[in-house]
Amino acid sequence: MILRNARPVPLGTLGPDGDGAVSTEPVDVRLDHVGAPDEVVDADGAWVIPGLWDQHVHLAQWSLAGGRFDLAGVTSVGEVVERLEARMAQFPGAPVIGWGHRPSGWSQAPTTADLDAVSEHIPIVLIAGDAHHGWLNSAALGALGLLWREGVVSEDEWFATYARLGDAFGSEEPTAQGYRSAMEAAAAIGVTGLVDFEFSVGPAQWLDLWEGGADLLRIRTATYADGLEAVINRDLRTGQTIGGHRRLTMGALKIISDGSLNTATAWCCEPYAPGAVLPFGEPNQTPEELADLLTRAHAYGLEAAVHAIGDRAVEVALDVFAATGARGSIEHAQLVRPDDVRRIAELGLRASVQPAHLLDDRDPIEHLWPGRSERCFPLRWMLDAGVDLALGSDAPVSPLDPWLAMAAAVHRSADERDSWHPEQSLTAREALAASVDGAPTFGSENNGDFVLLDADPLAGGGSGSEAAAHLLTMKDRVLATYVDGVEVWARPGSPG
Repeated sequence: MILRNARPVPLGTLGPDGDGAVSTEPVDVRLDHVGAPDEVVDADGAWVIPGLWDQHVHLAQWSLAGGRFDLAGVTSVGEVVERLEARMAQFPGAPVIGWGHRPSGWSQAPTTADLDAVSEHIPIVLIAGDAHHGWLNSAALGALGLLWREGVVSEDEWFATYARLGDAFGSEEPTAQGYRSAMEAAAAIGVTGLVDFEFSVGPAQWLDLWEGGADLLRIRTATYADGLEAVINRDLRTGQTIGGHRRLTMGALKIISDGSLNTATAWCCEPYAPGAVLPFGEPNQTPEELADLLTRAHAYGLEAAVHAIGDRAVEVALDVFAATGARGSIEHAQLVRPDDVRRIAELGLRASVQPAHLLDDRDPIEHLWPGRSERCFPLRWMLDAGVDLALGSDAPVSPLDPWLAMAAAVHRSADERDSWHPEQSLTAREALAASVDGAPTFGSENNGDFVLLDADPLAGGGSGSEAAAHLLTMKDRVLATYVDGVEVWARPGSPG
């Protein structure tokens, strides 16, 4: 393939500060081993970047999110009850699957009795905005085979339940068409690859989905511990193709080693603010159990992707990576001590971070982790230490939108307030470079994954609110998205 009249956006350092608008003239780029022989695409002066990746997605949940009852932004138990009553009056007799509540700052904790007051007979399942707990009424607990309890279902028990929602409620069953639609929406904003950490969808299920038409983008699919033996028996290794489909590859063993901030279960070195049920949060495995999993994964050629949000969880995960020699990533790395930032780099691990989480977690962090906010989402520390930084969304916890992630990394504010700990910000170029799966500036070595844009994404400047605002406009500036040399989305009338 030959791409003519394109303006590659440099991802490396440019000029004294490494940022600023790009002034390259249009060039022709020959992509060897990509596309049809002698195929020519005329970019007509468009800007070109390597394809964007979201390095942390729960794709089944994201594909289902649009059909769930939206409870994002609710501020109290009473508000949830009022909205549920209105919803059930509108759709009488229908089970409710809701998403998005974040009760960490509420004056009253959610209880089963609160939802039973709305209905004792029609199932109600409300999934927390961080996906680490479910708030259920008695009917839902019974339908899912769970014992009655006063409060929420959280962490490992909830993850196992989460995976069974489709069995209990047919509308929660993901389909190849639902996956395909989610991929099409992602391609429309320049996404060419996804790392899927879905709880109940591993390599075998992905093969069925792929052959059912969910084959638009590049996919790396993870396994959890309960699927590890099946992956080993199939002789799958990280990076290996699945079913002969070279854009569908094996990813990592995913391990959720601690909880989350909003559920107050992230495992920390210092206590939460007074009132937390678990003063320090808690791990989901002992260090020995974590070591056993990493040892087994490493022996069979699998990387490990270890969810670690609290600083104690990060510390223990790094200890285990060092002891076992395993390779892979720390997922989230939300609260990290400076010494452990350096250890991530020294161990050659990736830090897979979701910057848009800081937009939601800014206020809960100040409340729940007093005096520690300067160590939260320490992106600048990471880059300066030489950490391999990869950005994602954790969709549906945050939207599947790399431009939002980049903007959050650059400005660290979602409202009129000043940037939150701006010393930890990235430049626009750094954020873009952390969003393309390690690809270099677009050139002849490109694998055929690229995006044509009608504007320079770095034209808003290197840092600050203007740079972030400009990045947010870019999802509407995509002209065409190519995967493996094939156009998978194009704006009507766009180049090509």
